[in-house]
Amino acid sequence: MRRGWMAWLLVLAACGHKPTLTIAELEDPAACVRCHPQHYAQWAASMHAYASDDPVFVALNKRGQREAHLGVFCVRCHAPMAVALGLTDGTSFDPAKLPASARGVTCYFCHDVAKVAADHNNGLELALDDVMRGGVLDPAATPAHRARFDEQMASATNESRMCGSCHDVVMPTGVALERTYKEWQATIFAQHDPAHDLPLTCSGCHMKSDPSATTIATDAGAKLRANSFHEHLWPGIDEALTPFPGAEVLAAGIARDLDPALTIVGPTPPGGVIGNGGICVSPVDGGTITVRIDTRGTGHMWPSGATHDRRAWLEVIAFDATNHVVFSSGDVPDDKDPDEIGDPNLFAMWDRTSRADGSAAHFFWDVATEQSHLLRGPVTLDPKDPAFDHSATATYAVGPLADQIDHITARVRIRALPRSLLRELVASGDLAPEIAARASHTLDVAGSVRHWTRADAERAKPYTGCVASPYD
Repeated sequence: MRRGWMAWLLVLAACGHKPTLTIAELEDPAACVRCHPQHYAQWAASMHAYASDDPVFVALNKRGQREAHLGVFCVRCHAPMAVALGLTDGTSFDPAKLPASARGVTCYFCHDVAKVAADHNNGLELALDDVMRGGVLDPAATPAHRARFDEQMASATNESRMCGSCHDVVMPTGVALERTYKEWQATIFAQHDPAHDLPLTCSGCHMKSDPSATTIATDAGAKLRANSFHEHLWPGIDEALTPFPGAEVLAAGIARDLDPALTIVGPTPPGGVIGNGGICVSPVDGGTITVRIDTRGTGHMWPSGATHDRRAWLEVIAFDATNHVVFSSGDVPDDKDPDEIGDPNLFAMWDRTSRADGSAAHFFWDVATEQSHLLRGPVTLDPKDPAFDHSATATYAVGPLADQIDHITARVRIRALPRSLLRELVASGDLAPEIAARASHTLDVAGSVRHWTRADAERAKPYTGCVASPYD
């Protein structure tokens, strides 16, 4: 009983005062900037802040309302406060008509979660009070609002449930359209293994902490703590398509996190060490090129998220000694999708979706079935386990051309959205052509860029037809 009273007194000390900011004021992200300017600046550049303003989202919601009567299906994640405050039913959604407190995924929305009621389609229940919840065990008192430690906000204990609740999307038909949280649960990163500092949650990777002693607020009473300041940028591959603050910061964050996500490297046999190669030219089976891709330490499948809309693929171009192309696959023009070029050898990484009648589904509300074609994340730390090597290998039959190949370049490329989707939204009048043009940006995964030369391969001992390409 005595211990219970002491705990209660600590709670009162942290959040028992009357805040100077009203709940309505706390709902506006601008209220946070005075005490949390760095957090605010990062959030303001993020896709969380842009979620409701994204013109492709607005266009998809508009068309989806006409064709499938979506209601708040999309808006509940892209503008959750607008739904929580009863400001929209989704049918005629216009972010320009919403107050700042209801646009995007706001500070208040995440820091006021009282309960995770479901692990998909935004199953987060808000307290709608003046208590800001966070991952700091003993929050300093602030006149702005009451503060409380919450395990579901702490990187080490949150089990990724809050993130998963919005980043997993299940259609009314039961199709798991987006499933990053479920993917994470199947990897080593969800395992409880203190010897390897696991689990490593979504926020542990995507909200990197500052190891130096710093404060999380500018208040005079803020405490210096190591690993207390967590980045609020959440870079993925999506970027703002209209003028938005911090575009360069987000682009740098995307490159930082995307470039090491996967690499071309030799295989690791059970109980063995990382092998030579990654790119091989071999006379086996009449002549082949093989390219092995490893996702290294990615905490989910790759790509992830809206994988029915992502377009990721492997580009391989082989040259002879005079620098003429003798074989290529995945050489995609800027105005085409990789699935539009008729490449029989294409190594593609995105989910295939179909309607109930078996035809291709271009819009998510038409999806009846989905087939996964993604790279797997690591599932075990035991090098003797056959599942330790979770790589994928692309094999190209080149026949006698193998003898002509002098050098090869390979890289993985990715687009957030397919050209075909953008063209259809423009044709229906839901998306401006200039926005579609901006949304067609192609990113190269720098860690995947590899070069093979016959001279290097022949110098390798023993000769394997491969150039050594270890983890780096």
